[in-house]
Order: sequence, then C-alpha cells, then structure tokens
Amino acid sequence: MRTIFITGASGGFGEAIARNLSQQNCKLILTARNEEKLLKVCEDITKNTHSQVLPLIFDVQDSAACEKAIHAIPEAFKQIDVLINNAGLAVELDPIHKGSFEDWERMINTNVKGLLYVTRLISPQMVERKSGHIINIGSISSREVYCGGGVYCATKHAVLALSQAMRSDFLPYNIKVTQVSPGAADTNFSTVRFHGDKARADKVYEGYDPLVAEDVAQIVEFILSRPPHVCINEIIFTPTAQFNGAIHRQ
Repeated sequence: MRTIFITGASGGFGEAIARNLSQQNCKLILTARNEEKLLKVCEDITKNTHSQVLPLIFDVQDSAACEKAIHAIPEAFKQIDVLINNAGLAVELDPIHKGSFEDWERMINTNVKGLLYVTRLISPQMVERKSGHIINIGSISSREVYCGGGVYCATKHAVLALSQAMRSDFLPYNIKVTQVSPGAADTNFSTVRFHGDKARADKVYEGYDPLVAEDVAQIVEFILSRPPHVCINEIIFTPTAQFNGAIHRQ
C-alpha cells in the first residue's frame, strides 16, 4: 500500500488528486491551511473508500510548521512513497510597478519556498531507500509570461528549474521527478487570485471550455501508473481552446 503526501489538498487540484488516488486503496497524507475544508475531504474519502487518511493542518509558507507537522507523522504513515507538491496560488494581476509586496511574498513563499521546505523534509527518506516519486504541480506559466502575471509566472518558472534540478540531484537514487504543467483550469484558483471576487473570477473562463481539476487528477494517476523504468519528466496540457498563453473564445 503506497503512502502519498499531497499539499494543498483542501480544494482544487489537490482535492481532486486525493479523491482520485483514494480509489486505489492507499495511505494518504493530506495537508492544507483550512482545517474545516481539509477534514471534510478526509471524512468523505474515509467514508467512501478503503484508503487510510491522515490530515495535517499547516501552512507550507512556514518552515517551522512544516518541520513540526512532518516530524510528527505517526509510524504507520512515515514511509512516504510519493510526494505531490500541489500547494500554490496567484494573487491579483498587477504590473510590476503597481505590485503589492505582500502579494509577491505570498506567491513566492507558497509556490517556491513551500515546495522546497516540504521536499527538503521528505526527500531524505527517499534517498535513503533509493525509491520514490516527486510530482511538482507547475503550469504553462512555467514557460510563458502574461501581462500582470509577472511574479506568479516567475514562481512557476522557478518550479520548472527546481523540478529539473531535483531530477538531476535524485538521479543516482532511483527517484522519479515529474512536473505537471496545466493550462487554464476552472478551480478556485481565480477566486483566490481576486480575493474572493467570484464574478470577476468567472469572467476568466467565459467563452471556452477550460480544464477542470479532475483532468489534472487523471494526468497524475497516469504518471503514477507507469512502470518503474519509466519517468515522465514533464507533461504540458491545455484546454483545446488554448495554445501557449492565447485562448480562443467563442
């Protein structure tokens, strides 16, 4: 029974990935800041599947909180086979000369530092065992830049660089590293970006069929189904209506 650690699992991609993989009867360690939402996800999975679930409530931006939570994982869940670094966000669409320091720090601390903190704490056991799989949720913004998204795109460019560095660093230890890079997806992403303004968020997805969280979950499931000698380094996928940063709206 595999043990899978997923950050940002209270909604969006993380929740969909957790619910999808729970059908495989595994051990899931699910983390998030929002205790109420995360516990609801864990309750549903426990009720409807045979998977075992361990919720961890902490913010990946906080290195001390990451360390405390991960070091306290009970023995039955300690051997982590798969790490899915999903926690991430974008905040606002301000050009650089109008950007908020607070928004920048939140994106950099979550998308880059949080990914590093969790990976640093979990990867040594994979190195010791010479087995494991790390999946980093990136974006087509790892390779593209759009107006108003400069800092968010910079963080996702950093995720791509870190994914490639991890792949190189962990090569001698038989550890797979994969980056999943989706295009426009209708989750709570834009609602978070616009500070809860649902009407503004909905306009992002008007006039075309965006990806949904389940699309990403199915891609992750496929990646994890590959045999031991196959490592998918990166998968880039978009809605049919999108190419690179351009979206065709009806």
